[in-house]
Amino acid sequence: MKTIYTLILFSFLFFFPELKAQEIYFPDAGEWEERSASDFNLNLSEAVEFAKANEYSESRDLRQAILKGFQQEPYHELLGPVKRRGGPAGIILKDGYIVAKWGDTKRVDMTFSVTKSFLSTTALIAMDKNLITDFNDVVIDYVWYDTFEGKHNSQITWKNLLQQNSDWSGELWGGFDWADRPPQDKTIDEWRSRELHEPGTNFKYNDVRVNVLAYSLLNVFRKPLPKVLKENIMDPINASQSWRWFGYDNSWTVIDGLKMQSVSGGGHSGGGMFINTEDMARFGLLFMNNGKWEDIQLISPNLIKEAIQPSKPNPNYGYMWWLNSKGDRNMPEIDNEIFYAAGFGGNFIVIDQKRNLVIVTRWLEPSKFEEFMNLIYKEI
Repeated sequence: MKTIYTLILFSFLFFFPELKAQEIYFPDAGEWEERSASDFNLNLSEAVEFAKANEYSESRDLRQAILKGFQQEPYHELLGPVKRRGGPAGIILKDGYIVAKWGDTKRVDMTFSVTKSFLSTTALIAMDKNLITDFNDVVIDYVWYDTFEGKHNSQITWKNLLQQNSDWSGELWGGFDWADRPPQDKTIDEWRSRELHEPGTNFKYNDVRVNVLAYSLLNVFRKPLPKVLKENIMDPINASQSWRWFGYDNSWTVIDGLKMQSVSGGGHSGGGMFINTEDMARFGLLFMNNGKWEDIQLISPNLIKEAIQPSKPNPNYGYMWWLNSKGDRNMPEIDNEIFYAAGFGGNFIVIDQKRNLVIVTRWLEPSKFEEFMNLIYKEI
């Protein structure tokens, strides 16, 4: 009887091959196979033309765009490298194959807060290597410098930092936590004397606190985070050698007698991840496939699952990944299970594990992102 069932199953899969488990294509270094979107019953031409026609409206001189974008912040200045950007560019992957692309996909550009998703990835690596035992541990148990001293800061956990709900209070590399995106209806004295929220109860997008996470991870690994990322992620996924991850001119510390730079989690004050579109797509493909590249598990799938769980104060935010869960940032026409990295100027990496899709778009007017996504998903 078992033999008969096996023969029936084999025959069924032979005549209906679309029911087989879908194989994912992983590109070799310097190569990437392209296929027509029509091979997958997709029509992406309207979305591509939309992305090309709706370029980010601010100056391509990012020095100007940054200073204008954050002009309401007291003491804001550029502390790290800044690079003039290119035009709109993007890649869409289906099952790992390029089914659409536009612009110069090999050009290296800033990614701003897309960097945060690379940063949180190094935290997942630290967990996989047992350098961090539990993300619910308080960080002061790992970083004993005065960064986490005091009644409030000593309660902050790794999870609080990853979910941006720590309300860490202090100064790092000359930046004050209260001066980052402060409420415009208050005065500078009110910013300085604000009441602190208990860690884990209040979401606040804040680059100073993100940089505290980067500094803390540097102390855990005891080597620069770009090196950690290169060895554990970027080299194994066959990324190019052109990407760079910068900190600030003053974000240097000494560990084990060696001077090391603590990187920034975005380009708010310059620095952050400088990378081309193709390498962003490779990174997205790794997460689409639950941390596995070909036959090598680079990140534990249970950690990726944890990283994309909604946080209590913000259902649209996980471990530095934006989520399309029900909440203020939900896109109702798009699958609730997608997650994405997002950065200033319209930089996005979208992951759809259910459909084996990765969508990378750069320098898209941010207010047009949902409309762009709707054009893609109406074809699915």
